Amino acid sequence: MAKKKECIPKYSSTVKKGVLYYRTRITDADGKRVDLYATSCEELYRKEMDARRIIEDLKFRRENPTVAEYCEKWLLMQSAKVSSATLKGYTCSVNNYIVKPLGDMYMSDVTSDDIRVALIPASQKSASVYNKVNMLFKCIFYSAERSELLNYNPSAGISAKGGTPAKDKDALTDEQVKVLLDTMRELPPYIFIMIGLYSGLRREEILGLQWDCVFLDMRTPYIAVRRAWRTEQNRPIISTVLKTPAAKREIPIPECLADCLQEAKKNAISSYVIADSKGEPLAYSQFQRLWKYVTVRSTKERTCYKVVNGQRIKYAKKPALGTHQKNNPNIVYTIDFEVTPHQLRHTYITNLLYAGVDPKTVQYLAGHENSKTTMDIYAKVKYNRPEELIGVVNRAFM
Repeated sequence: MAKKKECIPKYSSTVKKGVLYYRTRITDADGKRVDLYATSCEELYRKEMDARRIIEDLKFRRENPTVAEYCEKWLLMQSAKVSSATLKGYTCSVNNYIVKPLGDMYMSDVTSDDIRVALIPASQKSASVYNKVNMLFKCIFYSAERSELLNYNPSAGISAKGGTPAKDKDALTDEQVKVLLDTMRELPPYIFIMIGLYSGLRREEILGLQWDCVFLDMRTPYIAVRRAWRTEQNRPIISTVLKTPAAKREIPIPECLADCLQEAKKNAISSYVIADSKGEPLAYSQFQRLWKYVTVRSTKERTCYKVVNGQRIKYAKKPALGTHQKNNPNIVYTIDFEVTPHQLRHTYITNLLYAGVDPKTVQYLAGHENSKTTMDIYAKVKYNRPEELIGVVNRAFM
């Protein structure tokens, strides 16, 4: 069969610098009029057809974006209202749990079953990971629905429950606090640990703390929380934007912490309470090295390597309490309990509740937006043996 002959339209022409051009005008995807030129009608016709195909494809993609395309747009919209750290976390979760399984699908083709299947990897992680991914699915598809890209929202009926419940982190007991402080005394993390234990500041609040917010000469010494530490590509950024408006607070500090800070201030070379050797706030890697003073003295099981017959063999090792590190005899394994930077704050808040401080006051001191957070997360029984609880029971019925 003979190939159908193309019907080339007649185009208007114009002369530019002595050269004859044929011209046509089309409307692009943004509604703007665009001129196309060519030296022959056949060439101009091909240009016009190619341009119209591109425009139609662009219009279709705008009205029917893929999951990957819309996720990229949604993250861009979030960048205007969330911190860089939050955006980084969103981007990582979106790419791993949404774009990876569904990225090539059109948004309008995604069903509730597709989302449930995509959530399976997240459901095998912790409850906090699952909740975050679930929240991101709902936010992204609600946004697309509001933009009239979807006729219905497939994430609406997805259960919010899933993931492995996180293991409760216990507050440190008084004996554990004593061991920790005795071990860290005269070592770099000591001030950080003291501030965490006796003021309950978050890690970012401690590392962003400057001496102009530490009031030691007042009748009641206190710390004013006004700045927060964050990092981007390992570089420290100190900002007056706190985690929540409630994080801006003034915390009275006990005598032991006031004395510790008074001593530290005498030798301070920086406006920051905790700084590097140049007086600058710590980078993320520097904070990791600071906390390593704690972890290397822990008896927690760790992974080690040894060379046997020329092969590198991995094995687990749990140091015995009170023994010395083989490569550095000055390091003694004295910490036989888990301790994290956030656990210092956890201990401070638990101690306030255990001492009978009313929840609203604890909420203020902790910098929580509501007391429900305070009670749900931190209101745990610190001790649970009869000999430890008898004092509380006796005081209740005296």
